[in-house]
Amino acid sequence: MPELPEITCRAKEMKGALVGRTIATIDVIQPKSLNLPKKKFVTSLTGSEILDVSNRGKWIFVETDKGWLLLNLGMGGEILLVPCDELPEKHRLVLGFDDGKCLSINFWWFGYAHYAPPDRLDEHKMTAKLGPNALDISTQDLREIVQGRRGRVKSFLLDQSKIAGIGNAYIHDILFIAGLHPLRTLNTLSEGEVARLAEGIQRGLAPSLEKGGAFYEVDIYGERGGFVMEDILIGYREGKNCPNCGTTIEKIKTGTTSSFICPSCQPAPG
Repeated sequence: MPELPEITCRAKEMKGALVGRTIATIDVIQPKSLNLPKKKFVTSLTGSEILDVSNRGKWIFVETDKGWLLLNLGMGGEILLVPCDELPEKHRLVLGFDDGKCLSINFWWFGYAHYAPPDRLDEHKMTAKLGPNALDISTQDLREIVQGRRGRVKSFLLDQSKIAGIGNAYIHDILFIAGLHPLRTLNTLSEGEVARLAEGIQRGLAPSLEKGGAFYEVDIYGERGGFVMEDILIGYREGKNCPNCGTTIEKIKTGTTSSFICPSCQPAPG
């Protein structure tokens, strides 16, 4: 699943390649991904000029002069800029431009392509409830967000309404860098530990962002990301040695999910 590093990279690529282009045609192959009837969705965006592209968490915001195209790849997919006569075999939505290029959007399992009118973006429920982008959060911001909360730190970080963009791919290294067990509760964190968590978010996401995202994702030109398994500190490295202390990395159950931890660097609560 693409997370903040991958989606941030895709948004930057799209901004560089698409701003100023006009959406001439729209072909919807998977209408269930839309928030509007197919005909209304197509009518709303056809003929619009792309003004900007940004992201918040795992959502891409394409601003046009006729409103917003909001994209979420769900469990994964590709956004590819290709000649219209060279579309990939699998695609769910295609935006055609007047220069013969197309933006092909594919969802592996499920995803969203939503429309919001120019002055009603705040009424789009799925994006309106998003918290701030994880990489934009300072230590003081994080202190204010966690104040008075009692939930487990892992569940908190995965809650997109609190902090947007972190998922299961990067959370293990974030918590390892912070030296926090995923089952620690927020109300037990000291000021120093909150500061370490803020640092862990930055250091856990930045390397992938700098390398164009994970190796199993592709950019809009079909090139794979440069963040590889060797760049991961402890995530998905069960049985390997901790890079800090040499202790064997363990895979543990944390509620409905699994976590990878160093039991020495991330002591269990209590």
